[in-house]
Amino acid sequence: MVQLHVKRGDESQLLFNTTVAVSIETLTQQVSAIYNGRLKVDRICSEIPELADHGVSLPPNMQGLTDDQIMELKLKDEWEDRCIPSGVAEFKKDELGRRNGHAPNEKMKEVLRKTVEEAKALISKKQVEANVCVTMNLVKEALDQLRGAVMIVYPMGLPPHDPIRMEFENQEDLTGTQASLLVIPEEEAQLWWASKELQRGKKLQDYVGKNEKTKIIVKIQKRCQGAPAREPLVSEEEQKKMMLHYYKRQEELKKLEETDNDSYLQSDWSDRQALKRQFQGLTNIKWGPR
Repeated sequence: MVQLHVKRGDESQLLFNTTVAVSIETLTQQVSAIYNGRLKVDRICSEIPELADHGVSLPPNMQGLTDDQIMELKLKDEWEDRCIPSGVAEFKKDELGRRNGHAPNEKMKEVLRKTVEEAKALISKKQVEANVCVTMNLVKEALDQLRGAVMIVYPMGLPPHDPIRMEFENQEDLTGTQASLLVIPEEEAQLWWASKELQRGKKLQDYVGKNEKTKIIVKIQKRCQGAPAREPLVSEEEQKKMMLHYYKRQEELKKLEETDNDSYLQSDWSDRQALKRQFQGLTNIKWGPR
């Protein structure tokens, strides 16, 4: 199997196993699907703590309004009585005015928090360091875990306008958000290796040969962004080791300079003629009148 170390810019994203016979078209679709799937999991994981702390999302026409404004406009959240958490709800007002404040109890919060940590671990960038390949099945498993936890805490489901439900149903609207800049649509995705764009009409073996035991670094980005920056000749980890080595060497040289003192040559014990003078009785001679 050929192992792809996928990066975006200089940041590692995931490891992916494939074969040299795969078409670039298929490979690009697979890698971009996993990449975007990881982003989806991250977005859901960032919203669930808000769900745990402040309950479900308010309707769009009520978000950001004060209680007085809501009363003045005679607005009502039709989903407030339907989408209630399991057990006894705890009220905690959302200062941002995005959620209704009816949060689940501490036990249910812990279910959500624990599931978020498990889902993050499945698709974490640290999997690259652990040499674990991320597959679409792992991404789906993370999504299923999150979906299951939300169903446990909110058995009646979430309102259709809640961003978490919209993510699960692939109805999310990322327009104008920072998250939208990270997403790479499959039709716009490009893979680069060795400063070469992997053309969709070819196969991977046209670039890396037919050796299946190959590991390469590929970079994913949107079309028309130009060639990504080259990989540095020395990795960040190697650079740290080199700097540490040179620092230690410099400290050793400083210590040698400090101890390079020849004042001991004036000491009695370093006099090579001292023993000879002692036998000849020439030691402790004083000149001058007594």
